[in-house]
Amino acid sequence: MSGTPPTLKLWRSFTRKPAGRWMFSKAICFRAPYFSSIRPLVQSLEPGLCVVQCQKRRAVTNHIGTFHAIAMCNMAELAGGLAAEATVPTTHRWIPQGMEVDYVAKAETDLTATCVVDLPTTWDDRQTLSTPVDITDASGQIVFRARIRMYVSKKPARKPAA
Repeated sequence: MSGTPPTLKLWRSFTRKPAGRWMFSKAICFRAPYFSSIRPLVQSLEPGLCVVQCQKRRAVTNHIGTFHAIAMCNMAELAGGLAAEATVPTTHRWIPQGMEVDYVAKAETDLTATCVVDLPTTWDDRQTLSTPVDITDASGQIVFRARIRMYVSKKPARKPAA
């Protein structure tokens, strides 16, 4: 790997401080504002792993009072994206290519999204990285599963300044 990804550096910097996880989560939501709708709290971030928690509150519930399916999709995309961000070398870039989801059970409590990535042994010029995400309720029961495909490609060479 050619260095530590900037988001991982930011995580390590923030988490050395009091309320660091909260500040990091706010910074991520500032960078990608749509995620602020679920008010995530990133609990863990390292190459190949991201854990995100979200509280159940009225703004993320549906008409029957359970966690809304799209709010869980948001959690999965955030956990998968941050895991990719912390995993993909700085010589490469990534973008979501597709996501398949399964709604396994009613989500009636606060939730935790966990993404564990199988780290490739080599990074090709182009490849697909799988970022599977399981979302569990307060009792540890899986309520939602996502399989997010990330297209990873080598960054183009920079043109010299004129």
